[in-house]
Amino acid sequence: MDMVDKRLLNLIQEDFPIAAEPFREVGERLGIGAAEVLERIGRLKEEGVIRRIGAVFAPRKLGFASTLCAARVPEAKVRSFVEIVNACPGVTHNYRREHDYNIWFTLIAPGEEALAAALAGIKARTGIEDILSLRAVRTFKINAKFEV
Repeated sequence: MDMVDKRLLNLIQEDFPIAAEPFREVGERLGIGAAEVLERIGRLKEEGVIRRIGAVFAPRKLGFASTLCAARVPEAKVRSFVEIVNACPGVTHNYRREHDYNIWFTLIAPGEEALAAALAGIKARTGIEDILSLRAVRTFKINAKFEV
């Protein structure tokens, strides 16, 4: 990874242009052409440095509701529970913890009723009823940027 790649990564994390030709504009800022920008992004994606390029929205302002869930899952059911949870479109993160509540995941839905229905559906499909819904009271992490 050279300095242009690093500058490119820093730029697209923080200030991706909303323009008719965003890659041309990125290239202009970096002093390279749009084709080279696309080549570099493609290579960095193939290498696993970039997972995806997309917008970050404020879900509450769009009417969405979210929660952090903590589930107490017997060891024999962990694999099937995780497969079912991971298949839910509103699950954004899922991880295991060394705790009585051993599986944690975040769930987002287009409103309070949809969130409650999604969580009820997970409970019904997995047979696991002991799932805590830990709603955020305030936001602490508002922007994650990794200076390269």
